[in-house]
Amino acid sequence: MPHQTIADLLLARAGDDHPGLLTRERSWTWDEVVKESAARAAWARELRAEGPFHIGVLLDNEPEYVFWLGAAALAGAAVVGINPTRRGAELAQEVRHTDCRMIVTDKAGAALLDGLDTGVDRDRFLVAGEPAYATGLAAHAGRRPAAPDVTAASRMLLLLTSGTTGTSKAAICSQGRLAGLGAANSAKYDITREDVCYCPMPLFHGNALMALWAPALTAGATIALTRKFSASGFLPDVRHFGATYFTYVGKAIGYVLARPETGEDADNRLTHAFGTEASPEDATRFLERFGCRLIEGYGSSEGAGMLSRVSDAPAGALGRPAREGVRIVHPATRETCPPAVLDAHGRVLNPEEAVGEIVDTEGAARFEGYYKNEAANAERVRHGWYWTGDLGYVDEAGYFYFAGRSGDWIRVDGENISALLTERVLRRHPGVVAAGAFGVPDPRSGDQVMAAVEVAEGTRFEDLDLPGFLEGQEDLGTKGAPRFVRVSHALPTTGSNKLRKKEMQLEGWRTGDPVYRWAGRGRPVYTPMTDDDKAALRGEFLANGRGRFLP
Repeated sequence: MPHQTIADLLLARAGDDHPGLLTRERSWTWDEVVKESAARAAWARELRAEGPFHIGVLLDNEPEYVFWLGAAALAGAAVVGINPTRRGAELAQEVRHTDCRMIVTDKAGAALLDGLDTGVDRDRFLVAGEPAYATGLAAHAGRRPAAPDVTAASRMLLLLTSGTTGTSKAAICSQGRLAGLGAANSAKYDITREDVCYCPMPLFHGNALMALWAPALTAGATIALTRKFSASGFLPDVRHFGATYFTYVGKAIGYVLARPETGEDADNRLTHAFGTEASPEDATRFLERFGCRLIEGYGSSEGAGMLSRVSDAPAGALGRPAREGVRIVHPATRETCPPAVLDAHGRVLNPEEAVGEIVDTEGAARFEGYYKNEAANAERVRHGWYWTGDLGYVDEAGYFYFAGRSGDWIRVDGENISALLTERVLRRHPGVVAAGAFGVPDPRSGDQVMAAVEVAEGTRFEDLDLPGFLEGQEDLGTKGAPRFVRVSHALPTTGSNKLRKKEMQLEGWRTGDPVYRWAGRGRPVYTPMTDDDKAALRGEFLANGRGRFLP
């Protein structure tokens, strides 16, 4: 009989002497991980206050984070992963909204929360490194691991969405759903007991929890922690731990590939990794350079398991539907979209017909909702269907492809342009570390394409020869070339290393970073925008009665 809860999975590791957790400083067997979790579970039960049993955790990827995940599972509590990149009122609001009754943090996290109205009294902060923390743990050491009253329906996580497309929401994940993902993903991503699963992605995010921590717990594999992702530290960590598997987001892969190559990059034990938003070109380069296969997938904190991976799928494809109810539909009519007609470069020739929203007509019951956010729940579940908010298309062989978030299609001169395609093209450039594309208003009608690129220190925009590069990209249509290019050495990102595209889109060409504009026709010619240029462009909006499109 399969395990039904995370608590079941953890209790099954009691007595297991296989390495369960590694850091640079020390290691713990799975049996030791269970014992550490049990001590914290007893402490949490003792401190439980009236109201939701929600434990806020504000830590980097430290062993304490793993132990408190286990503690919450055994105690029947929910972990609220607090994003350490948040600040001020935004940080306080997320803690208040999720009704945390206690907060586990360290001295750095306590300093971030100091003076904020979080709704949690300071005496209910458990601050690792303080004498009171060590005393509290010692008082509960040696408790027998147990999970009274824990069921598959017990709330396990409140996952604050990354906020790349708007205000973050707290997605609910039960013990049963997370345990199910652990079983499914350990099989899907080939995680076995002999794997060493390196975790550079933050533990407050679904990527690390659903695609690494839970599958490793299921398989009894080893988890190797690094406090934060570091491109320079990636390969040394992989070698130190003997890592065989890791999870990623596309921007992190871009950073690793931007590191200087050596003749010894393939000298590692990595075999495979799972993540999202790495381009097919980056996946090819990563395999050639490091000998590691990147497995691109589709999923979210709210729902996963909609698509099944197929080993012989075309480049860029995400797989086939895992069940009959998964389809791509026109949001207005709910009609299933016809297959995409693809050219020799894989570009969609009939986007108006073929591109639609990815839905699961059988998935409403699987969606566990957002905490205290009925408006967001209603947006996700309509007509009895689960709506992902993501765009996609399907080829004639039935393979699904991701076409961007709901705001990633840009209306240029009456045509729909894929921001995702523009991003992927820009990320092929060897001088571009990361790229985002989005629509900005045109002063007369519709939108124009704007891109934001991150380049290494010492690299100038002129060094990229962007016009020459774009001319050589046969799969980029003339309207997909960006009219504005923002250049930065550090684009704004979320705590999970995803670009803050919504923020960049709102700033547009009014950002403080250098912006280059292509104002004419024919071959792109980019010139730097001065303050006078920006004022003149603003004047165009006002003269054409479109001032409402400017912040």
